[in-house]
Amino acid sequence: MTQITFNNHKDIVLSELHQALSMISDDTIQQLISEITSAEKVFFVGVGRVMLSLQSICKRLSHLGINAHCVGEITEPALTDKDLLIVGSGSGSTLFPLAIAKKAHQLGARVIHIGSNPNSELSSMVSLMVRIPVQTKYYLEDEITSQQPMTSLFEQSLLLLGDIVALMIIKQKDVNLKSLWQYHANLE
Repeated sequence: MTQITFNNHKDIVLSELHQALSMISDDTIQQLISEITSAEKVFFVGVGRVMLSLQSICKRLSHLGINAHCVGEITEPALTDKDLLIVGSGSGSTLFPLAIAKKAHQLGARVIHIGSNPNSELSSMVSLMVRIPVQTKYYLEDEITSQQPMTSLFEQSLLLLGDIVALMIIKQKDVNLKSLWQYHANLE
């Protein structure tokens, strides 16, 4: 029997993350970056732990000077047809993000789905799906199984995907990392 140690479990989590992130195509990420950098404003919507990952991505993009907002924040501006909504939902069927995506689509904004289920209701309204093919509540046949509880692997992969995208934007724009501190909160 395998011992229950931090190192054993760290290796499980890191191995699953490596497998999940390796399944995302570079072309898809380049399209995602193009959509983010060409949008006037970028909005994020999700629920639960997915929303926590999206809030982190939103904050990091703000540090890059991108006009980024989370749906529902008190200072959320109006969404227009020049904007982008990024929906985080592994299953693609979570009620609140689905309703927000429908509204954004009606308003003419571009919608991107980052999730695992390519056949969700979102598929008819998105301009791009970034698929992280990890275990969802539907246990689709081609999903990467996880030893972690529920959708932890999706939430972790989403957060790291956001940090990787931010790093790629920094490299593409040749941003001096020290200059980013001008966008960091300073009332701390």
